[in-house]
Amino acid sequence: MREVEISKQPIELYKILKMEGMAASGGEAKYFISQGLVQVNGAVETRKRKKIVAGDIIETDTEKILIVVTAD
Repeated sequence: MREVEISKQPIELYKILKMEGMAASGGEAKYFISQGLVQVNGAVETRKRKKIVAGDIIETDTEKILIVVTAD
């Protein structure tokens, strides 16, 4: 599992997938989510705009990431 730093929270789930290359585009990220291919904290998440905060774990079939906030 790799850590992904964000500077502000919350951030929408589909944006994280796009920013981290887990999806090629925002549209693809939304498709993956709507198809039940993404888990947040071990549960399938189908809300594209689910608010993601520090400590959340996002998982696809190929990758798993932990969200952390950068310290100022």
